Amino acid sequence: MGIIHKCDGLPLAVKVMGGLLRQKRTRRGDWDNVLNDSVWSVSQMPEELNYAVYLSYHDLPPSLKSCFLHYSLLPKSTWFYLDEIVGMWISEGFVHGNARDLEEVGRQYYEELILRNLIEPDKKYIDQQVCNMHDVVRSFAQYVGRNEALVAHGIQSGIFGKLNSQKFFWVSLESAGSESDELHWSSLQAQISVRTLISVGHIKFKPSDSLFSFSCLRILHIQSAKFDTLDESFFGLKHLRYLSVKHSNISRLPESIGKMKFLQYMYLFGCWRLVKLPGSIGKLQQLRLLNLCATSINHTPRGLGIPTNLRKLHGFPAQMDGEWCSLEELGPLSQLSELHIKCLENVPSSSFASKAKISEKVRLSYLRLSCSSKHGNDNGLVKYEKEIFEEKQRVIEEVFDELCPPPCIENLPILRYFGRRLPKWMMSTAVVPLGNLRILTMVDMPFCAELPDGLCQLPCLEFLQIDHVPSINHVGPKFQQSKFQPRPIYHEHLSRYPDFGSIVDLEVLEIPELETICNLPKLRKLSISTCPKINELEGLTALQTLTLEDYDMETLPLYLQGIDLRHL
Repeated sequence: MGIIHKCDGLPLAVKVMGGLLRQKRTRRGDWDNVLNDSVWSVSQMPEELNYAVYLSYHDLPPSLKSCFLHYSLLPKSTWFYLDEIVGMWISEGFVHGNARDLEEVGRQYYEELILRNLIEPDKKYIDQQVCNMHDVVRSFAQYVGRNEALVAHGIQSGIFGKLNSQKFFWVSLESAGSESDELHWSSLQAQISVRTLISVGHIKFKPSDSLFSFSCLRILHIQSAKFDTLDESFFGLKHLRYLSVKHSNISRLPESIGKMKFLQYMYLFGCWRLVKLPGSIGKLQQLRLLNLCATSINHTPRGLGIPTNLRKLHGFPAQMDGEWCSLEELGPLSQLSELHIKCLENVPSSSFASKAKISEKVRLSYLRLSCSSKHGNDNGLVKYEKEIFEEKQRVIEEVFDELCPPPCIENLPILRYFGRRLPKWMMSTAVVPLGNLRILTMVDMPFCAELPDGLCQLPCLEFLQIDHVPSINHVGPKFQQSKFQPRPIYHEHLSRYPDFGSIVDLEVLEIPELETICNLPKLRKLSISTCPKINELEGLTALQTLTLEDYDMETLPLYLQGIDLRHL
């Protein structure tokens, strides 16, 4: 009770102390050491800063202290994903270990901050990909790092005077969005010691602006900025490890980018004007992550020679150039842990898909396979009344058959697939064991009419999303416990076959024939959208959160009776 008393009744302080005590043994002496720690009597800290947070910070190992302080640089109104955060920590040198496993060690650091309640997962994102930092915790971290970090989120009085200082190692700026809040790149030139520069919002570049003064820079994150190309002085940043130009107007990458010998992380997400990669990108032999998502890049240079050190590759386009297929570039990438391939409708034969050697990538935990919509006005679905013929469907089915993931796969999104059946390796766990699969997402699959038997045999499946799959009207025979007969999706499957017992999060969207969801004893979160015939929820004993969308109702449905919810 003494520790609780020192928290002054503040819920955040209690949570943070709980996270700290979780790291300790349950012996009374260990807890007494926390209670009697001298940190509680520190007098130099402003009163508005919390002592429980200070004590938790004091208990962190040095490398984790640096990661915690660096996290506080991130603007709270902008989402930063796990990959970005860990990439920054590695680029700053905070993460130590075998070079092969740095991302995994960084993730462990991230998870420890969560366990200590210093950051909190955002519930809108699965698998803890996005976290928030409480304002009190953020204020404490920025106070501790005030002599090394300049943080200005929104124009603040005195900010331009501070920009003349040369002492800061970390600079994080965020403008409010109006032109009056815009910063000029030239105003940053005094920051000759800066190692991390984060700028979110409008920042103006002039042709004469240079990066020569940032010779120590390791991390450059410029988001939503107005510039068309990277200045040649950029390539003088010899220590740069991390480059992100997300949502910028950049339209090309110069060939000289190949000179960035130490570049490890490159984010081009949202650069919609970017249409191609320079051939010199193959010279970036230290590159560990390349994100091309939401760009207009649909072609890669033939014989690109993507660096074999890559761990994560997102938004890679499948394309043909004569008898050459870009999927061949993926074959040598044996270290990949995450891979997203798009435009798979361009692959004319399964023989090309086999050259990607997906099943041989023994570290692959995330595989996203997607086709492109054939029409821009169809809400992301391939229109089935034209342009897609039976032969094209047969080919895409065979292509997906060859993109079989290894048994270690944990997260599998499939988007805009227009085959009539799912890949063979999903139809039966005898083809490939998917015993580690935790997250399965199937979105925009207009022709798929049957859920495979193997889906009910996945022991670790926690999250299942079925979205815009309008043709499903029956499930496999093992789901039915009898000879196959056409059935409404899930109606007999979930009421009779309880082998989805591991699922904790289920999202069902636009399944017009769905009537019943039953027998999911571990399900905690359920989202239902545009399922007009649903009339029964049964056997959902652990359900805490239910989301109903696109429902025209004056009163709550009768099927909610008897369900004990925390959130509706």
